[in-house]
Amino acid sequence: MPHSPEPDEDVLDAVAPPHPVFHVEQALLGAFLLEPQRLNEVTGIGPDAFSTASHAALFAAISSLPAPDPAEHAAHPQWLDAVLAVAREQARGLTAAYLHSLIQVCPWPPHAPAYARMIEAEQCRRRLAAAAQHLIQSARDTSLPQRVASTLDEADVLGCVVDDIAARFPPHAGSLPRTPTPPQATTHDQDALDEERLLLATATAHPNSVGQMRWLTPGDFTHPVHAGLWLCLTTLIRRDTPVDPVTVLWEAQHRGLLGAGAEPRELLKLLAGPVGTPEHWGERILHRSVLAAAHHLGRRIETFTNDPANTPYQLVVGSRRALADLTAVRTRWQHATTEPAPTTRPARTRPATSTATPRAGPPPNTPPPPTLRRRTPPPPAPGSAMPTPTATPPGSPG
Repeated sequence: MPHSPEPDEDVLDAVAPPHPVFHVEQALLGAFLLEPQRLNEVTGIGPDAFSTASHAALFAAISSLPAPDPAEHAAHPQWLDAVLAVAREQARGLTAAYLHSLIQVCPWPPHAPAYARMIEAEQCRRRLAAAAQHLIQSARDTSLPQRVASTLDEADVLGCVVDDIAARFPPHAGSLPRTPTPPQATTHDQDALDEERLLLATATAHPNSVGQMRWLTPGDFTHPVHAGLWLCLTTLIRRDTPVDPVTVLWEAQHRGLLGAGAEPRELLKLLAGPVGTPEHWGERILHRSVLAAAHHLGRRIETFTNDPANTPYQLVVGSRRALADLTAVRTRWQHATTEPAPTTRPARTRPATSTATPRAGPPPNTPPPPTLRRRTPPPPAPGSAMPTPTATPPGSPG
């Protein structure tokens, strides 16, 4: 039962103590109030980096006012009064006494850049935790019209947050978080079980379609026996073995599925009721698997952020490994839901007439060689005698 305080008990004792970053914020603000010029040495944080509204208002006020002269600031508190007046517009509960307490708790103003780096690291932790929680909520929200697409969009946002943290805090070797990851959530959804049974029966009746469903793996099933039967089916098809309820039952016996509580008669009955197509039921199963993987990813990263011992470097490495697991399932989902590109053969065209010079023969601009023609003597004049041809002896000039 919840503890009920006694009438003389101080209720404030039951308030949880602030996180360590609260004291770091006080030290940084105290450094700025004591030496306002230290603000120029700090980068990477803004008002949203602080854990409380009063601290965020004070940082915004300090950033908006020009820094006073150090000698004048040490002698007169006018700049502190201006900071308090501006900050009270956003946090009315601030008092001058709290500003003086901030100055007192600052151990060493030159350490302001180190304090700012700690605050930036804690802000990265909160941003990562918020992105993981949004992913978990999206994976659970059954009212979303495009549930998988919306969940994968949240995963992309989470990946952008991880990349931004990695740019601020580059990871190094050996920075894997040591926080134990939560176990995979087990669901007992009757609709999921029915869809797996229908897939197994339909795939047994139409094994030719299973060869194109490499995007579905046994890990996508919620029941271990169903996952084992799917492995039996794919193994028989890969061996080019006949597939029917009996051959699947025989393969299941070799894989020890009958000793896991499944009886032969029940398996034969399960494999004998095909409905629809294997691709339809396979996509339904993969749909649930993508959402389950996204939900588990969010829980893993949320667990990392809840462990204060994890540094930003460890958060980056652990989150990227978790995102890689979702990327593998996401790739298979894209293969399952993307229509294959039509394989059309290009139209055959006649090759264009080449005007290049052939390898053999003269170029086309070279005139053809002269043709030797036999000379014919002119016809004799009318009334003249016909010349008698004489043979020319060999060797004499003609």
